[in-house]
Amino acid sequence: MRDTAPLTHRRVLNIAVPIVISNATVPILGAVDTGVVGQMGQAAPIGAVGIGAIILTAIYWIFGFLRMGTTGLAAQALGRRDLPEVAALLSRALLIAGVFGVLLIVLRVPVFWGAFQLAPASPEVEALARSYMDIRIWSAPAAIAIYGITGWLIAAERTRAVLVLQVWMNGVNIVLDLWFVLGLGWGVEGVAIATFIAEWSGLALGLWLCRAAFRQPDWRNAARVFDKTRLIQMSVVNGDILIRSVLLQAAFVSFLFFGAGLGDVTLAANQVLLQFLHITAYALDGFAFAAEALVGQAVGSASVARLRQGARLATVWALVSVVALALGFALSGPWLIDTMTTAPDVRDAARAYLPWMVVAPLLGVAAWMLDGIFIGATRTRDMRNMMALSFLTYLVALAVLLPAFGNHGLWAAMMVMFVVRALTLAWRYPALEASLAPAMGSSR
Repeated sequence: MRDTAPLTHRRVLNIAVPIVISNATVPILGAVDTGVVGQMGQAAPIGAVGIGAIILTAIYWIFGFLRMGTTGLAAQALGRRDLPEVAALLSRALLIAGVFGVLLIVLRVPVFWGAFQLAPASPEVEALARSYMDIRIWSAPAAIAIYGITGWLIAAERTRAVLVLQVWMNGVNIVLDLWFVLGLGWGVEGVAIATFIAEWSGLALGLWLCRAAFRQPDWRNAARVFDKTRLIQMSVVNGDILIRSVLLQAAFVSFLFFGAGLGDVTLAANQVLLQFLHITAYALDGFAFAAEALVGQAVGSASVARLRQGARLATVWALVSVVALALGFALSGPWLIDTMTTAPDVRDAARAYLPWMVVAPLLGVAAWMLDGIFIGATRTRDMRNMMALSFLTYLVALAVLLPAFGNHGLWAAMMVMFVVRALTLAWRYPALEASLAPAMGSSR
């Protein structure tokens, strides 16, 4: 049995809109975390929660491959109507999360030591941050498992469930933040305990949302769950995505590093403008995720026509979004900059580079959407290789443009990377379609 449900604009929006709304809730939690410890009247707790959260977010971000890999593989299994494999995939994702979560707990001392070597802080801030992280790390299995659950739900086009999960976790976290810190006076530890409870409760809710999988006996069929071929396939897919993501993150980290070399004002201006890119990413994620689900199901059903139609419909809405974003940034960019900073010199610098934020959504949309298409098809080797090529091109562009044009050259190099990612993935797209003719079980 194959996926024959109509592919429509409504179907794309039903997948995308809940993700966009879910993403919009993410900054709220960070603001509340900062706000409640800010009521303590000391700088150290604010810094401790900030640096502790950044370190743990960076560590957990490594496991983002579990979300993307699970989406692609589960969507393909759904396209084939292989419901036993859909259930087994969820079990594999949860097992991977459990293993890595426990490893993080066991290795927390050297992991935290290494993190503070890279991001040193004052003794007071570091001591408070360690207390915060020592509590939160015990929810690592839950935090990582939620990546897999989210990917599984997206593959099933159940993004409203993803929204419910995100709102629940953030809501629990915020309520407990207020109670533990402002009500009980637990300080930094209270913020950590609130997140710990929110993440474990989020896992419980996520498992309930995925309860359909547990109606299939195959979720606990050891022979299927630990099938060597499928485990190798999942490992290869996840490994490729991990390498791709590390290279992408390296580009953004190096961007900040080189920006810092241009002075404090330029660094601050770039940090403000990067928030525009975050807004773009939050908006485009929904349509990229829609492409992942629809393309994955098309690959599972071995239909080039459905692959093209799903990719086209998701991309149309992504294009509408980026045009709206570009116009919005052009018209309201100065106001947004003034909202984010009151420093006159930073405001002036950010305005000087604002045109890059107007063109960024337009130049980046193809890369975002092709990423979603290739994730859905689990053409992860192409993603890894094209990202490596794009990263090398970015470094060459930096070497040429940065000395000649300063911060304009830095932003131009970033745009070059976006364009090269899009062009190289587009170059590999015909091979993606051609791969539908041979055996569909391969991740390649």
